[in-house]
Amino acid sequence: MKRRTLDLVFGVGGVLLAGLLAVLGLVMKDNADFAKTYVHDQLSEQQISFKPADTLTDIEKQSTCLIEFAGTALDTGKKAECYANDFIALHLAEGAKAAKFEGATYATLGGEVGKAKAAVADAKAAGKPTEDLQKAADVVSGLRETAFKGETLRGLLLTSYGFSVFGEKGGQAETVCFLVALVLLLASLAGFIHAFTTPKDKVVLAGEHKA
Repeated sequence: MKRRTLDLVFGVGGVLLAGLLAVLGLVMKDNADFAKTYVHDQLSEQQISFKPADTLTDIEKQSTCLIEFAGTALDTGKKAECYANDFIALHLAEGAKAAKFEGATYATLGGEVGKAKAAVADAKAAGKPTEDLQKAADVVSGLRETAFKGETLRGLLLTSYGFSVFGEKGGQAETVCFLVALVLLLASLAGFIHAFTTPKDKVVLAGEHKA
């Protein structure tokens, strides 16, 4: 095969592949931009803000991200992760501990609510005072309601964070596609230059060709 022909084949192939990667890069860019904008807009609509630095409690100050984002609006995936894991989860755990249900969640508190209500019902049936038992039942019911709201919000925020991560990965893929496309394009250009500066009758693997 003539060297010029081989250079042209590889050059054209490189251009086509570079074009394909460029298109893929544009698709990744569009997805990354959408994810970033969508997450920002959806979180901003909730109008959640981090506590100012001077109002953070001692335990909250142990969180690097709560200090970093103090006083700012919750409008990015990283902020959503911080608020979910270092603020909501922290206060849910503190509330459960204060109510003597350390480590409890919405799911596990269901059984505790059932026990508390059963204790009130049994006391009523036996003609015993129920005031203290009812207060205890109200406490655990209120704790479970708080856990439900907190865990739901936490889950939604972490979902937004996960969506933002996909956007970041798309941005990284976009960069790789454009860089590889550029390298292929430059290599193809070099191939074209070499093709038209190589004598027309020059062949590759000349020995095998003659045989």
